[in-house]
Amino acid sequence: MSAELIAKVNAAIAKEFEIEPERMVPEADLMKDLELDSLDSVDLIAAMEKTFRVKCPEQEARRLRTLGEIHAFVERLVAERAATVPS
Repeated sequence: MSAELIAKVNAAIAKEFEIEPERMVPEADLMKDLELDSLDSVDLIAAMEKTFRVKCPEQEARRLRTLGEIHAFVERLVAERAATVPS
């Protein structure tokens, strides 16, 4: 996984939810450690879509529980987008 992608995901989430960077570790639980609630998931999805210009399937995104799962999810969406964009 790209360190650049991880840094970008972390920065977008930290900015959107005013989370200290030192709390942004892959094993961080979104609800327990980062104190996000179910309503925040809408803003989280919007932040990822805006930052990475991808479409996040909402049902799938709502199942994500850790920051590491978000990293992998966004990485997959970015790769899928790149595969469908003509070169």
